[in-house]
Amino acid sequence: MRDTFTIAGQEVHRLGYGSMRLTGPGIWGYPADPDNAVRVLRRAVELGVDFIDTADSYGPEVAEELIARALHPYGSVRVATKAGLLRTGPDQWVPCGRPAYLRQQCELSLRRLGVESLDLFQLHRVDPTVPAEEQYGLLAALLDEGKVRAVGLSEVSVDQVREAREIVPIATVQNLYNVTNRASEDVLAYCEAEGLGFIPWFPVAAGELARPGGALDDVASRAGASVAQVSLAWLLARSPVMLPIPGTSSIAHLEENCAAENLELDEAALAALDALAA
Repeated sequence: MRDTFTIAGQEVHRLGYGSMRLTGPGIWGYPADPDNAVRVLRRAVELGVDFIDTADSYGPEVAEELIARALHPYGSVRVATKAGLLRTGPDQWVPCGRPAYLRQQCELSLRRLGVESLDLFQLHRVDPTVPAEEQYGLLAALLDEGKVRAVGLSEVSVDQVREAREIVPIATVQNLYNVTNRASEDVLAYCEAEGLGFIPWFPVAAGELARPGGALDDVASRAGASVAQVSLAWLLARSPVMLPIPGTSSIAHLEENCAAENLELDEAALAALDALAA
């Protein structure tokens, strides 16, 4: 792996793995072949991945259970999980930041993962119906109690990160970001200035620019790589605080994604990719 990033004293390689796609059809329920999910997770670790991202709502609960089955005891592997986003159906997500609920979900994640302290506990969404200071205060309490080692936020603005940091230390921010979607550019800049890890979810670009004959596909062809590999290599080159977490249920795709860590894009390729923001 090219280099590492330290999250609250825990060093991880910057190219991680996101577990959402391990669950069943439509990212819901158990996969048809749980044994394959276990193989994917173990192969990821064999390839040098030591940062696994998950959430209580992936399944729900399924991804955490599969991670524990495949990797417990975790050794040097760090598992980051999230709570605060209810899953009421395959495509139904509802923020829930009530402190009692967040505490309950933390306890359940501890049980499912089989650990006494979560490496990174992320607020999946800030609940607009609950005072933000109550949500951040609960995260601070869990940190003080040793139930979590580090705290992160997901899908937040710079102002929200600043507000949270007045109450609890924030180690990471997880927002939508990739080479063709840079709406969180200001959040990335803030994280880089403050030394916070930035976890881009949906890190592999999609859409017109990534299709055959599109601008991203053209760069990939010239680099002798796949669009996914170029997307990930660009993220790693974009910032030293970037922690991409590509997910897949395929070992072949996993190996392809991990190979992106060794892809060095030249200046012309980086310039062409940077220009896609326009």
